[in-house]
Amino acid sequence: MTVLLWILGILALPVVIAAVWFTGAFVKELFSPSPPAPDKAAQAAERLGLLPAERQDTEHSAPLPDDWSAALTAVRDGDWRPAAELLRVVGRDWERRSTVTGLLGTAAAEEDGWLLGWEAARPEDPDAAVVRAQSTVYLAWELRGALRAESTTREQFDGFHRTLAAAREDIARAAALNPDDPTPYITEIWVALGLGYPHAEMDKLWAEIASRAPHHYGAHYAALQYWCAKWRGSSELALDFAERAAAEAPVGSLLTALPLVAHFEHDRSTDVAADGTPEMVARVDAGLADAATAAAADPGRPGLAQLRHLLAFYLHLQDRHEAALEQFKLVDGYVDALPWSYRGDGAAAYYCRVRDETAQAVATAAS
Repeated sequence: MTVLLWILGILALPVVIAAVWFTGAFVKELFSPSPPAPDKAAQAAERLGLLPAERQDTEHSAPLPDDWSAALTAVRDGDWRPAAELLRVVGRDWERRSTVTGLLGTAAAEEDGWLLGWEAARPEDPDAAVVRAQSTVYLAWELRGALRAESTTREQFDGFHRTLAAAREDIARAAALNPDDPTPYITEIWVALGLGYPHAEMDKLWAEIASRAPHHYGAHYAALQYWCAKWRGSSELALDFAERAAAEAPVGSLLTALPLVAHFEHDRSTDVAADGTPEMVARVDAGLADAATAAAADPGRPGLAQLRHLLAFYLHLQDRHEAALEQFKLVDGYVDALPWSYRGDGAAAYYCRVRDETAQAVATAAS
């Protein structure tokens, strides 16, 4: 799923938006000290059983559960019933509900005959309604395209804004049919980005989400995108939002990812020293504790793989290679996550280069 930070995230749409924005973090790799020869690095990774670039899944950050994959296969074949059953089983697990809805919404944005059948069979089904809202938002962003504003046509912008306006009606309907569900409001964050909600309106939207799911990873990732300088905020606003959310959340919430994301989104330096400050080391350490707690409680928790990818990247930049390699082993095979996903078609190659350098550094230290 070219699906954000998420997830976004979440989390399907952030990847579409991610293609619009490159960050300076990639430039740092050009300045990192004495990378090993590519062939030796690749050999070190191969000896550990790690996968080459051509075998990396660029549409997911982690493997999908079997029932999720089955539901997606069914809807692409025109059968909505497994999707409806999946959402029924997910119930009030809001993080999984939002993630599944994102996957189904992406599929419906591509072809919605199965969703039309679902809506006809169950006109007042809140699950069908929230999938429709997601799909309308994703369709809007597809109409806009992934290029920067100066390279986007007036026709694209007109279609984008019209479809986002229509999405607000779909979102309101989904929210009315299931008042406890935070998913419609999380979906609206991407409308807020596109239509340029003022900060006060975003604050009201966030209050609706926080009252229903105060530590929802995908919701926080999406909101952080709003507060970034590239959208409707600034580096200061983004970091403040990220730090407050991480500080107020319990260990295991995965929200320690947010300060790392905020740093990544706004870091334009070419000096890797900026990633090894005491503050950044502390952020990574907090992320390691968060990931360990989340994994012990729920190894398939949405957002866990995204945090692990960020930890692997920053541990590598901090020359903490053994710890980085441990994270790489846990996520290998799936690269639709920051920082790799911002590389677009080069995500797998970039991931493998950083991972292979880490494997070679560990091997060299052990010899």
